[in-house]
Amino acid sequence: MADATYRSGASVLIDSAATAGQGFQIDLPDAPNDLSSRLSSGNAVGWSEPMPILTYEAAEPSQYPMYLDQRVYQGSSGKVYPLPFTEQVADEGVVREWKAIHLENRYVRLVVLPELGGRIHIGFDKTTGYDFFYRNNVIKPALVGLAGPWISGGVEFNWPQHHRPATYLPVETCIEHGDDGSVTVWCHDHDPFARMSAHHGIRLRPNSSVVELEVRLHNRTTDRQTFLWWANVAARVHDDYQAFFPEDVRYVADHARRALTSFPAADRPYYGVDYPAEAAARPGADRIDWYRNVPVPTSYMIVDSQQDFFGGYDHAAGAGFVHWAERRVSPGKKMWTWGDAPFGHAWDAQLTDSDGPYVELMAGVYTDNQPDFSWLLPGETKTFTQYWYPIPAIGVAHQATTDAAVHVDRGAMTTAVAAVTSPQKGARLTILRDGQILASRQADLEPGHTLEVSVETESEGITVELRASDDTLLVDWASVAVGDEEPWVAEEPPQPEEMTSVDELYLTGVHLSQYRHPTRSPLTYWRAALELDPSDVRTNLALADHAYRAGEYEQALEYTDIALARLTRRNANPQDAEGLYLRGMILNRLGRTEEAEQAWGKASWDLTWAAASAFMLARSLTRRGHHRAALRVLDSADGVVGHDARRTALRAILLRRLQRNAEAERVITRGLKIDPLDVTLRVLCGRGDVISADLALDAAFDLREAGENEATLELLAHVARVPIEPSGNARPIAHYLAASILDSEGRHDEAAGERTKARSQELRWAFPSGLDALDLLGEALRADESDTVARHLRGMLLYGLGRRREAADDWDIAISGGLEDTVLFRNAALAAYNVRHDDDRAWALYERATQIAPADARLRYEQDQLALRLGHSVEERRSRLETVLSTVLTRDDLTIAYVGLLVDAGEAERALQILRTRPFHPWEGGEGQTLAVWDAAHDALGLERVDPPASLGETRSPYTPPVARSDDGVTDYFATSLPELLLFARENQES
Repeated sequence: MADATYRSGASVLIDSAATAGQGFQIDLPDAPNDLSSRLSSGNAVGWSEPMPILTYEAAEPSQYPMYLDQRVYQGSSGKVYPLPFTEQVADEGVVREWKAIHLENRYVRLVVLPELGGRIHIGFDKTTGYDFFYRNNVIKPALVGLAGPWISGGVEFNWPQHHRPATYLPVETCIEHGDDGSVTVWCHDHDPFARMSAHHGIRLRPNSSVVELEVRLHNRTTDRQTFLWWANVAARVHDDYQAFFPEDVRYVADHARRALTSFPAADRPYYGVDYPAEAAARPGADRIDWYRNVPVPTSYMIVDSQQDFFGGYDHAAGAGFVHWAERRVSPGKKMWTWGDAPFGHAWDAQLTDSDGPYVELMAGVYTDNQPDFSWLLPGETKTFTQYWYPIPAIGVAHQATTDAAVHVDRGAMTTAVAAVTSPQKGARLTILRDGQILASRQADLEPGHTLEVSVETESEGITVELRASDDTLLVDWASVAVGDEEPWVAEEPPQPEEMTSVDELYLTGVHLSQYRHPTRSPLTYWRAALELDPSDVRTNLALADHAYRAGEYEQALEYTDIALARLTRRNANPQDAEGLYLRGMILNRLGRTEEAEQAWGKASWDLTWAAASAFMLARSLTRRGHHRAALRVLDSADGVVGHDARRTALRAILLRRLQRNAEAERVITRGLKIDPLDVTLRVLCGRGDVISADLALDAAFDLREAGENEATLELLAHVARVPIEPSGNARPIAHYLAASILDSEGRHDEAAGERTKARSQELRWAFPSGLDALDLLGEALRADESDTVARHLRGMLLYGLGRRREAADDWDIAISGGLEDTVLFRNAALAAYNVRHDDDRAWALYERATQIAPADARLRYEQDQLALRLGHSVEERRSRLETVLSTVLTRDDLTIAYVGLLVDAGEAERALQILRTRPFHPWEGGEGQTLAVWDAAHDALGLERVDPPASLGETRSPYTPPVARSDDGVTDYFATSLPELLLFARENQES
């Protein structure tokens, strides 16, 4: 990949090629002098200090938007637009200084990396010298993440879907030292798709080995959104590493509950492995709680436990960790492994130089499977806490709390071993039967030490307690009796024409939408439901919501009015006011403001929608200058639901307009205490640390909706100055927003100037999204229909929304208007093939694009894929690629295609030479492509198939994974991955 360009990010690259790949080790710095006394006194401390780490840089993202709507990723949609997509990783490492935040107390040391999603990279137990979280000493991304690069190790916080869209993007941080001696690093992340907000605070307390995670997930949008949350903990493993789940776990499930097996001993084939047969040949080989027994990439999630803990234990090191969270909100407990076999080891090598292998022990909140999404109402905040702590040599935990963990050996001799998370003088460990003490032992305990007691007795009827000196119960254990009834397994829903119930059709559509199903649309089910009952309330509202989110406001209003007509025919005050709230949203977009306010006012009668409706009503009143009325509405909302950062910001704006400035500042201060990095509150209090253009643009939209025009314009000027980041380019939309505001104030010449600036901006990674941007671009085109940049940008947005014929129209007009842009030509080519079925135009547009950028490897790859679909001969394709061979060899996928053409053209020896001398980086779920051409070359030469070199990045698996897509093109409903990016996918012209 010699021609690829790699970004260094905000940090400094240190030239140290001599150390690359030679067992680099991370060195942890000592606490600064000004914190050392605080640390030695028992308090927790935190500080920011860069940390050099050997890093294999991810390339800059593609300049082309990736419309991967049918990409299957972790069982749900792999759609990434508007997030730029990264496709390459450097082959050689360099030592780079990463921003790092260090947390430390007497027992535990943590390192958090803000530039990598605020993940915990290191979790070190000072009492045992054990990394209870897997410490990967290098940053070596593989192409595993939703948007490309992903690293192993530490703790990744996945939201709002798995392998977090922003996992390889920076978060904003601040360090908070508490009066109680605690320290918290707050990390603030914006979901790049729906623009929701998440704070996660990683906390250490004095005299405690517990790592506390406090999370606030805030839906700052005006629409109901779906999300999941999985904390993805990595643990370094070997033959003696064991995952442990609560003892009431009898079964575990695969993704989407498509398959089950018993646990801990698998009683049936699972992921293609016949575990009972394995155990017959090697006793104990069916125990899938041991890493050594799982030979293939495997997930399993527990089913129906009523306990709050799980974790992993390293029997060789005599150490491990416990995760604890209240089961009522955190039912998810999962293990994932690449598998202890050459196939998995090849993936380990993609992700580290000398560390690993590892497993993932994941904790799901508001979810117990993947994909398994829950809901957030507009303005809703969900808060929860998760805990981890290291355990010393007690063995696997059989019961755990945040105070202590206990292991109980059972047999002729019963032995209990316990460990605590904070100093406990005079702690007593007791074995009882029917309340009678059989054995007891008392000792002073602190983290890293154990207390053991034994008694010669059978374990039946035994209980174990660990109590503090004041008799406070720290942890207790009793045997668990559970039934052996097998849990349910998911079934593929029938096709719509096979269903006769409106209810079933509607609910199936909801499931497909909520779970972001990648290959089956909810629309076919909802439309079938309307054929049975055209006025069905829920189905019409579902279709209205879908149309509204696509910006089809008139269609959305029509569906909403049909639903409300039936809903209110006899009940003027409906039990569920979602339709009224949605009608207000639609009318507001249509400019029918007073009607929208009436709808929100009525919707606020329903508790479910009261807070969301009150906020929208108050914001509309604020924008129209009805300040006291808006405050009264906010007051009513405060009595309905708790903190909403949007409401806090709006209240502060209103108080300032009413000259109640001291009250406004108190409101902002209280809000920032709860959400310390909320972007709009920070802007309102004058903090200049909002450096992300995307975040600043979000705040600008908030201010604009409240009528804060001058503040919005000032913030937009900041957006225009911020360097373009790989997360996206907000500059053109910022200028179009400024033009809209200036036009509304009658400053038309200035508005025209802003539109001119928008057209002159660099468009790299300018992928607009959201209804605000859609409306702005429509407004820009009404002001100047010859604005080809607005056409180009709106086409990208419409294509991402599924309005592809309209997108194709916009792109065609932009091209006919004279805009020369490779991204535009490429996008229009996709639409020509997929939407218009115009093969000649698609090819011609790719030709124009490659003429402008002949060395653009992405363009060359897509053009070759189109050539394959258009039936170009092997010789045509090979000859075309050989004219730009140095470009071809910079991409794995294009190289694989070229090597395959060489084999087909009778040049298998040349193909093998390339495969032997060039490194490859496989995609997760796309394994086997390089291996296939390797085998094809050997077959063509009459050579015996041999294992590939390590540089191919993959090896053979002895087990055949489930087929995601069959030869007839049918995709498995439960597929969790699919290698094709599916940019070229014909659409039905009749739909």
